[in-house]
Amino acid sequence: MAAHSGFAHFVKEDHRYVFLGTSAIAVVGLWLANQPHSPSSFLLHAYGVEFVLYYLLVAWLIVSAVALVNKLAKWKGDAYVTTSPFTKPKARKVERIGSYVVWAITCVLIVDRGIMGLYDLVVGAISQDSNPTDFLASMIYMLYKMGYTFIQGIINTIVIAVVGTVVAFFLALVLVFLRLLEIDRSDNDFVRFLKVVGVGFAKVYSAIMRGTPMMIQGLIIYYAGTGLLTARGMTPTQILGVWSPFNAGLVTVSLNSTAYMMEVLRSGILAVDPGQTEAARSLGMSQWQAMRKVVFPQGIKNAIPALSNELVINIKDSSVLMAIGVLELTFAVRTIAGVYFKQMEPYVAAAVVYLILTMIATKLLNKFGQHFDAKGEQVVLGTSDVPVAQPKGGEGE
Repeated sequence: MAAHSGFAHFVKEDHRYVFLGTSAIAVVGLWLANQPHSPSSFLLHAYGVEFVLYYLLVAWLIVSAVALVNKLAKWKGDAYVTTSPFTKPKARKVERIGSYVVWAITCVLIVDRGIMGLYDLVVGAISQDSNPTDFLASMIYMLYKMGYTFIQGIINTIVIAVVGTVVAFFLALVLVFLRLLEIDRSDNDFVRFLKVVGVGFAKVYSAIMRGTPMMIQGLIIYYAGTGLLTARGMTPTQILGVWSPFNAGLVTVSLNSTAYMMEVLRSGILAVDPGQTEAARSLGMSQWQAMRKVVFPQGIKNAIPALSNELVINIKDSSVLMAIGVLELTFAVRTIAGVYFKQMEPYVAAAVVYLILTMIATKLLNKFGQHFDAKGEQVVLGTSDVPVAQPKGGEGE
C-alpha cells in the first residue's frame, strides 16, 4: 500500500525538471522511431498512428526548447517563476500530463522496435543452418546451439559461489575463535600449549591462503587429491567419481574464502567495546562463554556487509577454476568460442551474465544486511579503534 501511494503521489506531483528529463526520453523515442521495422512490428502497417506519435515527440522537444529559452531570458532573480507562462498552475499540470504522454509513446516504441525486434532476431538466429555474421545473431546462435553447456556453466558458478561462501563462513567462525584465543592465568600447561598452537595455525593459514593466488591453490588442491587417491590404487574413472574438478573447485573456494572471512570477523569482533568482554568475565563467564554469548553476536553483526561482499567476489573469482577443468561460466564460454572459432560473442555474453549475477547478489545481500541494521560498507569502529579487514589482495598479518 505504501509503495502504491508513493507512486500515485509521484504521478500527481509537478516536477521541477520535467522538460529537461522528458526531452531526453523524447530523443530516445525519436531514435527508435527512425529504426527499421521488424517483421513482427505492430506499427509496421500503422503509418498514420506512427506519424502522430513521431510528431508528438517532436512537438514536445519544440515546447521544451521554447521553455528553455524563456528560462534563460528570465534567469535573474524570481523573474522566471513569477512571470513565465510555463510556471502557472494550469500550465504545470499540462506539462506533467504531456510528460507522461512522451513516456507512454517511448515505451510503445521500445516494445515495437526493441522487444519485437529482439524476438525476430532470436527466431531468425536459431533457425539458421550456419553461424550468422551479425554480432548479436551470431551470439544468440552459438548460445542456443550450445545452450546446455552455457546454462550448466552458469549453474555451477552459482553453486560454487553460494556453497563455498556458506561453508567458508562456518569454517571462519572456528578459525576466528582460534585466532582470538588468549592465555588465562588459570590455564594449565597443556591448555596453554593448545591455545598457542591454535593461534599460530590460524595466523599461518590466513597468511598462506591470502598470500597465494586462488588459481594456484586450486591446482595444488586438485592434483594433491588426485595423487593421494592414485596412491591408494584407484583408477582414473574411480577418482573422477570421488574427486572431480567440480568438487576440488568447491573445496578451493571454501578454503580460500575462509581466510578472508576470518579476518573480516576478527575485525568485527575486535571492534566490539572491550569493556563488554570484561563485564562478561566479571559475571563469572569463561572466555568461551563471553565470546559466544556477548562478543560473537555483535562482531558478526558488524562484519555482515564485508562478509556479504565475499559472495560477490566468489561469483567472479570462480572463473579461475577453469584452470583445473571446472565447467563454470568462463570455461563454458571458452568451450563455445573454441567450437565456433569466434571469441568476442561468447565472452561478451559471459560478461553480461556475470554483471547480472553480481547485481542480483548485491541487491539480495543489501536487503539481508538491512535486517541486521548493517548498512555500512565497513565495520563501525569501537573503542579499540581496529580497522576493517583488508579486501582480497591486501597484506595479511
